[in-house]
Amino acid sequence: MKIWAGMILTAALAGPAMAQNKPAEPPSPQDILDRSGAASWRNIPAEDLVVMTLADGGQVIYQLAPDFAPVHVANIRQLVRSGYFDGAVILRVQDNYVVQWGRPDEDPTKPAGIDETPPAEYEWPLKGQKFKPLPWRDAYAKQAGHIASWPVASDGKTGWLVHCYSLIGVARDVAPDTGSATQLYTIMGHAPRHLDRNLAVVGRIVSGVEHLTARPRGTEALGFYKTDAERVKIVSARMAADLPAGDQPHWQILDSDTPTFDAWLSARANRSGAFFVKAAGALDLCNALPPVRTKP
Repeated sequence: MKIWAGMILTAALAGPAMAQNKPAEPPSPQDILDRSGAASWRNIPAEDLVVMTLADGGQVIYQLAPDFAPVHVANIRQLVRSGYFDGAVILRVQDNYVVQWGRPDEDPTKPAGIDETPPAEYEWPLKGQKFKPLPWRDAYAKQAGHIASWPVASDGKTGWLVHCYSLIGVARDVAPDTGSATQLYTIMGHAPRHLDRNLAVVGRIVSGVEHLTARPRGTEALGFYKTDAERVKIVSARMAADLPAGDQPHWQILDSDTPTFDAWLSARANRSGAFFVKAAGALDLCNALPPVRTKP
């Protein structure tokens, strides 16, 4: 009995000591964001934000990428400012693929003041760009990483924006057509990276993506809607910079060139906590999209 009592006492005494020596739980990705300072975030310029309002009350805000597709982005700004998208519709919702919007092909409305034959802005020289590669391999490219918080893949010489969830591209016909940006699409499912370098990626949705992706799927080929009744109208599309100061949205994105972003990436790749049995130890580029937030 004395031996067992001693063992119990030893265990009782060891318990608190062991608890005190237990390593602290690594911070979760959300913990890292919650502790981040203002310097860890980039302001998204109002000139790069489009505010799109739908007839059913949904609002979608998307950011343009002028540094990577300048001609296509210039077209989008002109189309927005000329009111071209006012009265346009959601044309297509293809499950696990894309949502597409614009004016139907049969619509006689002609855009004014745009370049109707933009260059193929699908990739660009990597030299001179501040490309920050991820340490993990990519299935579609030699390298994958970020430039100024945008997801970028590279073959070592050229770079290109990739087709991740919520990224926006320009619809087009068969090559050599490059699309004039009168119809746009966003990715709504598993990243179709086979589209990379085949279409111009021109932006990303920062708010309200659910107002596009949660819609009934189109029943025609490729998910197109058959009737006007199925197509939700776009009431208006406005450049945020053109709105009254009090109505302008202010968004920020986590800066990919900061230690906070590095810590967030590591935490995403090496999940811990009671739920996770084994950490992946790696991260796909489309699971490494920098978070966004409204400016505090």
